[in-house]
Amino acid sequence: MGILAGFYKWAKDEEYADSEPFTYRQAIWAFKGQVRRGRVNQSRRRQAKPHVTIKYLDDDFTDIFLKALAGLDPDGERDMRYRGRELARNAAVGRMIVSSGLRSQEYTYLLVCEVPVLPSRRTAVPVSFPVPSGVTKGSKYRESWIDYDSLAEVQSYIALDRAAATFSSSWRPPARWGEPLFVTDADQRGGRVNGVRVQWSSLGPDERRRLVAPEGGSMLLSVWGQGSPFTGWSTVFTRTSDRIRERYEPRFPHVNPHRLRHTMAMATMARLMRGWYEQAARQVRDTDDDAALAHYLRTQEPLLVLRDLLGHTSSLTTESYLHRLDVLRLFTSLYRRVGKEYGLLDEDVELELGTEFDDEPVVV
Repeated sequence: MGILAGFYKWAKDEEYADSEPFTYRQAIWAFKGQVRRGRVNQSRRRQAKPHVTIKYLDDDFTDIFLKALAGLDPDGERDMRYRGRELARNAAVGRMIVSSGLRSQEYTYLLVCEVPVLPSRRTAVPVSFPVPSGVTKGSKYRESWIDYDSLAEVQSYIALDRAAATFSSSWRPPARWGEPLFVTDADQRGGRVNGVRVQWSSLGPDERRRLVAPEGGSMLLSVWGQGSPFTGWSTVFTRTSDRIRERYEPRFPHVNPHRLRHTMAMATMARLMRGWYEQAARQVRDTDDDAALAHYLRTQEPLLVLRDLLGHTSSLTTESYLHRLDVLRLFTSLYRRVGKEYGLLDEDVELELGTEFDDEPVVV
């Protein structure tokens, strides 16, 4: 604004313009006992509206991002210029977030024993993912889900890279965090902490990061170094998106932890609208482990399913949430994709659709 104001002032002084397109107000500045008067330009750069500040990643950008977390280029080849560490952890947790839609606090302080067990067979129906109330928003228990392949990658990280980092680890929480909480007899629901039986759901983030596993190292799912807890996911996502912009795709957006949750919401809604999950559920027999989830997918409306996955109290919240994520764009993309798959679109249809929006105002 200062540059433009200077330009128009020069243009007016040189009689190239009759006036300046800005409004000014008088102001007084005081600094080190001296008082100065001057004009302040009232113009400001236009700020983003609420509905454009919340974004999600399209399928192609999601694929690029997950590959970058694993140290790969967009073609899936190893990026030889990248010297990052903990690639298995970053890739597994990133994919888990995109599949499950967990909030930042939920996956950051998730315990390794709280990760669902991998089903005995591969299934198209997602796997139930309980989210403990100790880390949820409002301390409210809920269940999300995770697809089989994403869960398999998390379990692979746990069995290999994480196990190597925590084996015989001497890590202890620093004194400023409080006393160490030593765990024994741990299972998916709870364990003994300093000799007292507790439920994991009763522990908040501060207590969870002080838990020391029986075999050594942190009890958190994400660890680094010699088994110490890792919580710096915002930095990982920022550096990854910066690297993608610099090396591969200048249009790639900044990725914060919540953007991945939005990405899951939109991808799930698209599948629900297409009936993909329902079709998968119909292939599951009642005797299978995922029969309950399959029944749920066959009987519930898409909006209600997404409401439960995101942990919203009301479907009205979910509707407003989707509106802010530009769900109309999702409907348009879905319409074109399905139409082309089934040969329902032709040039006349596209032309007719385009004329419906000819009189729409242009937003700058």
